[in-house]
Amino acid sequence: MTANPDEGATTATAGRDELSGAGADQDDIVGAGAGRGEIVGAGAGRGELSGAGADQGEIVGAAPAPDGPVSVIDYNERIPNNVGLATDRKLQRALQAWQPKFLDWWASLGPSIPTRDVYLRTAIAVGRDGWANFARVPMQQYRWGIFLSERNPDRTVGFGRHLGEPAWQQVPGEYRADLRRLIVVQGDTEPASVEQQRHLGMTAPSLYDMRNLFQVNVEEGRHLWAMVYLLHAYFGRDGRDEAEQLLQRNSGDADKPRILGAFNEQTTDWLSFFMFTYFTDRDGKYQLGTLKESGFDPLARTCEFMLREEAHHMFVGTTGVQRIVERTAALLAAHGTDDLWDLGGIPLAVIQKYLNFQFSVSLDLFGSETSSNVASYFTAGLKGRWMETRRKDDHLLADATMQIPVVAGDTITTRTVPMLTALNLDLRAEYVADCERGIRRWNRELEQTGLPHRLTLPHEGFNRKVGAFAGHWVSPSGELLAAADWDGQAAGWLPTPEDRAGVAALMQPHYEPGEFASWIAPPGVGINDLPVEYDYVRF
Repeated sequence: MTANPDEGATTATAGRDELSGAGADQDDIVGAGAGRGEIVGAGAGRGELSGAGADQGEIVGAAPAPDGPVSVIDYNERIPNNVGLATDRKLQRALQAWQPKFLDWWASLGPSIPTRDVYLRTAIAVGRDGWANFARVPMQQYRWGIFLSERNPDRTVGFGRHLGEPAWQQVPGEYRADLRRLIVVQGDTEPASVEQQRHLGMTAPSLYDMRNLFQVNVEEGRHLWAMVYLLHAYFGRDGRDEAEQLLQRNSGDADKPRILGAFNEQTTDWLSFFMFTYFTDRDGKYQLGTLKESGFDPLARTCEFMLREEAHHMFVGTTGVQRIVERTAALLAAHGTDDLWDLGGIPLAVIQKYLNFQFSVSLDLFGSETSSNVASYFTAGLKGRWMETRRKDDHLLADATMQIPVVAGDTITTRTVPMLTALNLDLRAEYVADCERGIRRWNRELEQTGLPHRLTLPHEGFNRKVGAFAGHWVSPSGELLAAADWDGQAAGWLPTPEDRAGVAALMQPHYEPGEFASWIAPPGVGINDLPVEYDYVRF
């Protein structure tokens, strides 16, 4: 895609940075449902579909003016970027040599359904809001690039032993291995989710949802580019070798799996996908938020811009589950039974099981409650806390303590540890509070239908493989169980093969504009204020 508007192109703000934690539902959908002939950009004047070309989606109308510093992205380059790649020929050649390998990976492990073009957004400038161009694009021609937020020349390290020192523009030698590892682990998650989701287009419940899936996929691909740029630009031969490995590991591969367990799980259906984008992409938000505080400025600026794009991914999960709950609630109220398979709906009990599973495996991504590595990362200034600059403390934590959960005999209790070692739990607590907001939103659908049922988050110890609860059997309500009791009740808490088969049977494709599967309600508005019935994907 070029920066110039193409067929069906318009310019608007990209998704809002969800750093507040409360804005998961605010993204590139603005306004309250424009009519078929009307397009409203975020802050733009009202445009109209041009007469003769209306069915082709040609849009006219002024784009909004930026209200902050802007760095325009150069789309004349083979690799679009705003990092001056053309001034470093060695780096440029290395990344251009990696590019065809990435495209081969996308062709073999990216979305498997063939399409003509998709209505996608891509960044065309970097500023406080992030600016995007919306256009119909053949996915294989999507312009993946390297985008960093604007540099603040006065930025200083905000925590740890280097507090107050100028942020680093190069990698400090003593932190080289740790920074490389942090970047590699983050980078490994980006292509993994694309691999997990590659066949979902075959069973898309609508063109609207298929387009959202593909938007998530191409942006995860761009986030891979962001990490690969850092590896090539700042870590020499070791970094180039790690960049190669990012394409050689594959989700679920028996010999070369992805680094983190949740990214080797199968995403078998759209309920799994929406739960993944709500819970697991939200983990990504919090991990990026800690790296955004890094004293290594290029990493911080990379993650700051990634967070703006990541907001859309969580929006997809939040509203996707909400629309499923809305449809389930309507069927439940109309028929008085949760046995909805034959009615074309997903039982609420099955939705709860999927929620339990995805939440628990996402908690494992935060690691153990205590970690000497995380303490070292913080003290060194490599990885901060969520919203570090807004914390009202000394940003050193030398004397701070925190309560962590422990299992002692047949009791779940707590013990006090130095806060420096408990930063994984500190971050996890922020994440859980954020997840609760989405649960309340989904439960409003049940309340508005007059139903007494409610979805809930399971206890933090439920179904855990990492940390204090690993090796213990904890019910969703927080009761410690014997292994035999767990075995007898787990089918009521986690998806069974029969549950997954029931969901899979509903996963029938719906490719006509405005058509939606029976198990999910349509959205209230379309993308970028296009109508819901727009043909967002063409074959």
